[in-house]
Amino acid sequence: MADRVMPGPVNREAVIREAVSINTRKIFDSCRDKDCIDDLRVFPTVTSQNYIENALSIRPRRAELLYCAVNVEPISFNRGYYTVDCTYFYRVTGETFPAGLTVQGLAVFDKRAMLFGSEGSIKTFSSEGGAVPVEADDLPVAVVNAVDPIALHMKLTDAECPAPAELEQRAIPDFIAGAFPEPLVLTDSGRRWYATIGQFTILRLERDTQLLIPAYEYSLPDKECPSTDQDDPCEMFSKIRFPVEEFFPPNVVESEPDYRSML
Repeated sequence: MADRVMPGPVNREAVIREAVSINTRKIFDSCRDKDCIDDLRVFPTVTSQNYIENALSIRPRRAELLYCAVNVEPISFNRGYYTVDCTYFYRVTGETFPAGLTVQGLAVFDKRAMLFGSEGSIKTFSSEGGAVPVEADDLPVAVVNAVDPIALHMKLTDAECPAPAELEQRAIPDFIAGAFPEPLVLTDSGRRWYATIGQFTILRLERDTQLLIPAYEYSLPDKECPSTDQDDPCEMFSKIRFPVEEFFPPNVVESEPDYRSML
């Protein structure tokens, strides 16, 4: 009997058992972006605004991607193409100078891309919604993969001519506002906070489709689930590998491949 085929690269000796029809999402188009968002307005919390009013400058500490809202719309003059509108919500953290106080705020970045998503005229119904069938629009699904951005630069400026802030005219989701310890200052103030951040993203358009793929056999795990309920702590300790590297420092320290290490 031939050895069992395991997930991973397949050698030539593997025998295909059957052809299996599966339903999955096919990627029709994708793109990647390396955005340097310059002078993005940051709306601080109430306490942070008080710190900013008395600060000379501000240092960048970090920026976190809280959420990305995605919307897909067809392009009427170009069949099969769609606009993908992404709204990124960031929690930006800085440190004032000279007091060294931590400040936080919300920054919002809008981005639009155009991708090919094919076309169709079907209506899809599913029983997953319960007793009432769920109808899905025949639009491709937009997927955004993103990492936390890099806080490159921050600055404070005096508002010579106060003007209504753009966030006053747009709704902020409740869960975004809840990510901050106190309310945000969305009205214009005496001093403004700007941040420059770097964002890496991958966008793609997918559609449900049926594919025929080769199948080797059913995937049954060989590994048994280890039990964590150990009555004897010495028995559990005996299974832990001896940390040799902790006692003998290496001659050369190799840095991990990380996009943040380029700073």
